[in-house]
Amino acid sequence: VQLQASGGGLVQAGGSLRLSCAASGFKVSDHAITWFRQAPGKGREGASSIYSVHGGANGRAIYADAVKDRFTIYREDATNTVYLQMNRLKPEDTAVYYCAAAQRDPPLVWRESQYDYWGQGTQVTVSS
Repeated sequence: VQLQASGGGLVQAGGSLRLSCAASGFKVSDHAITWFRQAPGKGREGASSIYSVHGGANGRAIYADAVKDRFTIYREDATNTVYLQMNRLKPEDTAVYYCAAAQRDPPLVWRESQYDYWGQGTQVTVSS
C-alpha cells in the first residue's frame, strides 16, 4: 500500500498548480482522501477532502475556509489518483502538502489520527 504525492513547485501569487496523489494497493474510490498541509513553523492542517464513493457522504468534497472557492479536489478512477487543483494561489498557501487515506470516512475529517496511509509530501512555494 502506497500513496505518492507529486506536483508541487514554485509559482507566483495568482498562479495555479495541480497536485497528484497516486495510490497503489487499494482503490481511492473506496477511501476518504484528504490533503493536509504544513506551513513553515506551523502545525499540519487539513485543506481538502473527498469522501469514499460507498460511504454515507457519497463522494462529497469538502474544503477548509482558507482554500474554499480556489481549490478543487477530484478523483480519477482510471488512474487511481486524487488531484488537488489549486488556483489563485497566495503566499500563505506555501507549505508541504501531504495526502492521506482513510479506510472509513472519518467522522472528524481534519483529525490526522483517523488516517491509515500517508504520502511523503510535496513542497508548494508561492512567491509574492
